[in-house]
Amino acid sequence: MQFSLKRVNAIFIKDWKDLQRNSYVIFTLAIPLLFAALLGRMGEGNGVFSTLPINLSLVIAGAFIQAAMVAEEKEKNTLRGLLLSPANTVEIFVGKSALSAIMTVLVIIESIFLSEFKVPSPLLFIISVLLGLVFYIAVGTILGLLSRTVMETSIIGMPVLVVFGMGSMFKTMLENEFLLKVITYLPNEQLDMIWAGLANGENLSGIFENILILLVWVVLSVIATIIIYKRRRID
Repeated sequence: MQFSLKRVNAIFIKDWKDLQRNSYVIFTLAIPLLFAALLGRMGEGNGVFSTLPINLSLVIAGAFIQAAMVAEEKEKNTLRGLLLSPANTVEIFVGKSALSAIMTVLVIIESIFLSEFKVPSPLLFIISVLLGLVFYIAVGTILGLLSRTVMETSIIGMPVLVVFGMGSMFKTMLENEFLLKVITYLPNEQLDMIWAGLANGENLSGIFENILILLVWVVLSVIATIIIYKRRRID
């Protein structure tokens, strides 16, 4: 079956109409913007928490919004119809992810503006953000497929927010060397390392290992999403 932009667009338009009626999603999108505005007023544009609004944007706007939209389909019993529709797996993934991706990018741009964050090496920064975006949207899709309702995504998604969104803040509280080592390999840590390296004048070779680790996370998350999706489709 050939890839159809018409089917992708139909899924996108449906999600857009659902988003306009979903106050939970709209309120959730404002959270990283509030953090960014607070950092901007504190003059922390290049401080230790400068990348926090960007990470929160990826977690909240990317993962949580994606999870909420997928779970809403299940809650309304419309996801089964979508899974059994003529749209293939790629079309469904692209269509269901497009709105989340656009909203996440817009929230990131606004967060950068509000927090007065100085973007280092724009091209490499954009590449790292896009890799992070794919990972978090894949995680959000998994959360949505595993949740029975929209509100349930908040419960099972809380560990994702704590670990991937604010994990760096808890490193100072840990003394276990193994846990600290594990944390350094998390996607949000890799993004922070990439952005810190770019801010210090590193080029691609200086952040290549971090990009590679992030890419591994992206591949694993996409594979996991496809496996869970296929199982839900059979169910």
